[in-house]
Order: sequence, then structure tokens, then C-alpha cells
Amino acid sequence: MKVMVTGVAGFIGSALSLRLLQRGDEVVGVDNLNDYYDVELKQDRLNRLKTYGNFQFEHLDIVNREEMAALFASNQFNAVVNLAAQVGVRYSIENPFAYIDTNLVGFGNILEGCRHHEVGHLVYASSSSVYGSNAAMPFSIHDNVDHPLSLYAATKKANELMAHTYSNLYDLPTTGLRFFTVYGPWGRPDMALFKFTRAMLDGESIPVFNFGKHRRDFTYIDDVVEGVVRVLDRPAASNLKWKDDDPDSGSSLAPWRVYNIGNNSSVELMDYIGALENALGVKAEMELLPLQLGDVLDTYADVNELVAEFDYKPTMPVSEGVRRFVKWYREYFGV
Repeated sequence: MKVMVTGVAGFIGSALSLRLLQRGDEVVGVDNLNDYYDVELKQDRLNRLKTYGNFQFEHLDIVNREEMAALFASNQFNAVVNLAAQVGVRYSIENPFAYIDTNLVGFGNILEGCRHHEVGHLVYASSSSVYGSNAAMPFSIHDNVDHPLSLYAATKKANELMAHTYSNLYDLPTTGLRFFTVYGPWGRPDMALFKFTRAMLDGESIPVFNFGKHRRDFTYIDDVVEGVVRVLDRPAASNLKWKDDDPDSGSSLAPWRVYNIGNNSSVELMDYIGALENALGVKAEMELLPLQLGDVLDTYADVNELVAEFDYKPTMPVSEGVRRFVKWYREYFGV
């Protein structure tokens, strides 16, 4: 296939692209290389991809309507994977327009490109954050997700709604993937594992919010990539059993679907820190703090549909996933 991957210099985007290139797909990668976090890390991720002859990089912003339209017009993409987004729950409180521009306007440009150029399947990143104040565990795609706790979460829910509209109006197959706390080698420096590792090796304390009492469904990067590839290869289809008098939140009469991609286990933050302590051989000095505004208490993915429809379920245990991250971190930074 010829696949556009946006956010190609990002954590998930680069890992997915590497997998697609290795299996022989042609990848056109799009990224604006913004400085939300270390651009050098993004460049190093890109350098891994540029060794492949079937990779093409486009340095542009999905918010730029004219440039995105031109890119679609000059290529016939079989599929598009939109992973470009302004990420981070806490940053959305300080910089709301970054989310409105990239996550809403940019996604609109992606939808328009797919519509006008007969793209066979649009796969896009949603987030476990859409579950918001929902306390029913595990989170199911059939749950109502109308109560987001941050603007970031609201933009991801909006993406799902925007995609449904295009699936309904233009018969465009779209699939949204609700990722659950993705971690692993080449990860994001703004996420806890990266920040904790850096601080612990530097002899600094780590901030532990909600006094360490919340839980997360930590999902290893390779497991996420496997899930994305399986979904990408099977365009979303209509659910012919869908009922308008008893609507299912996870499917539609339109070719529109959403799935959770999570490890299907909820791990206490203190246990996650314990796995990191074991991998580093360093005891963490913790600064216990209250829950931050916009954060959800716990996450836990119900992946029944992923198993039933794609015969796939993430399996990496946190202890091994954290060990692999630490090995990469020490090699990458030489520490």
C-alpha cells in the first residue's frame, strides 16, 4: 500500500512507519517537527526511517489547508493514518488554541483530503482520555463518552464525531483507536516514564500525583503498532445490526468504528514506579502531590472487540516493557 502517516516523527508514528516500511509499504510521512518536546529526538526517529527507499518525508503542518490539499492531489494514498496531534492533558489547559488548531482544524483537512481523493481507509488516533469522568471499569467502546475532563479529551471525542460524519456522508471508512498510556523505547519525554527515568538517574525527586493512588493501563509500543497494523489492513465496515432506537456507541450503519488498544490490565502507579526502580537499580525519591486538574483517576481498557474482530490482544507485562525502555534510554543517552 501507499500510506500517509502524519505525526511521522512522533513516538507512535515513527514506530508504525518503521513496521510498514519493513513489510514493503510505501510511506509518505508528514510532520511539522514542532518544539513541544526535543526536536533532536524527533530527528533521530526520522533518521531511522530515511534509510528506507520506500520512505518520503514531507515537512509540513496538517493545519495548512493548501499544502495538505496539494499533498493529497499529488499522491494516490490507499490509506491514511493520522497520528499528528497536539498531545498532553495538562498542556491543553495552558495552550488551548494549539489543540483547536491541530486536533480540530488539522483533522478537518485530513478528512477533506481523504474525501476528495478516494482514500480507502482513514485510521486516526483517539485516546483513553475520551472516557473522562466515566468510572465504570474496564472502559468499553460501548460506554457513553460525553463527559471529557480536558480540552485534549474533548478534541479527541470531536475527532470521532467528525469522522462519523464523513463516513456517513461520503462512505469513507474511518477507524478511531483509543490508545491507553503508550510507553517504550523512543518514547515521549513529556510522559511519566521518560521524566521519572531522567530524574532518578540525576538523583532528583519525582512528582507523583494523586499521592500515587491512581491506576493506568500501560500499553507497550510494539503491541500498539501491531494493533494499528491489523486495523489498518481491514477498512471499517457498517454494522448491519446497528439500531437507531438503541444506538451502539462503538459502531454505526456508516463504515465507522472505534476500538480500544490497551493492555487490558490496570496497574497501580506505585507498581509502575517499582518496575522502574528494579530496571534502573535506583530507589525513587517521591514528591507526593494531589491529583492534577484534567487527569482521570484510573484507566483500564476493555479490548473484547479487538480480540473478537482482529484476534489480537496486547500482552507485554509492565516489568519487561519498562526494562526494555531503560535499556534503550541508557544506550541512547549513554548513561
